[in-house]
Amino acid sequence: MMRSLWSAASGMIAQQTNLDTIANNLSNVNTAGYKKDTAEFKSLLYQTLQSPSTNNVGENKPVPAQVGLGTRTAAITKVFTQGNLQDVDNTTYLALDGKGFFKVRNKDGEVCYTRDGSFDISPTPNGNMLCTSQGAPVLDQNNNTIIIPPGYKVDSISISDDGKILVEGADGKQVPLTKTINGTTYEQSIGVVQFNNPAGLNSLGGNLYQASVASGDAIEESTNPNLKRSKIYQGYLEMSNVQVADEMVNMIVAQRAYEMNSKAIQASDEMLGQANNLRR
Repeated sequence: MMRSLWSAASGMIAQQTNLDTIANNLSNVNTAGYKKDTAEFKSLLYQTLQSPSTNNVGENKPVPAQVGLGTRTAAITKVFTQGNLQDVDNTTYLALDGKGFFKVRNKDGEVCYTRDGSFDISPTPNGNMLCTSQGAPVLDQNNNTIIIPPGYKVDSISISDDGKILVEGADGKQVPLTKTINGTTYEQSIGVVQFNNPAGLNSLGGNLYQASVASGDAIEESTNPNLKRSKIYQGYLEMSNVQVADEMVNMIVAQRAYEMNSKAIQASDEMLGQANNLRR
């Protein structure tokens, strides 16, 4: 069987994956905190038809003759470039300018990470809890939930660019939000972490990521002086970093590459048909 059939088929499969990735980017163009994906490819094995050698008169033939067997998807990589910040009329909405991630706790009790700062307030028996739009608790620098106790005004919460949380009491004065754990009281701030390799994070859906061996452990910004800290902007929201024009161009390129591979299969089929008809 001609190699070109299988090589072109592998190219069609790879370009279909590429198109799937582009379509996912376009579908999330208005998703807050979304980071675009890029499909990367690698060549398959090469078969050696002729090794470097000498001809019949002893002259060197230094270049081998090798033919490739097609391509496949090597990786689909997240691109964590900064998205545009959009002004929103909501004091609980937060945007990150930098390499950081917010910390949240999912329904299984695991700590996950997100760039989506569209947070809300959810009533609890102990007060009003800061959470995501899906109800997942937002965590502070010590992985504890952020709850505004009764008696403090929810709509007057103030968050500084380094994550410190201030709340207003009945007397109209703003005081730091504190939490007591095992007899120790500390001032709460929004938990923000960084990763050595954010592209290695596992995507869980719902704008959530999970740490992996490839990403490394989360590094808390507030306790590591070697990190350049991210700035938090209250009343802003980071939008998707998808550029529609770029994705449309990538879609055209993927479609044309798919068509060319299908033409290669058609040409191979015609050549095989001619070979079958040689004795007629």
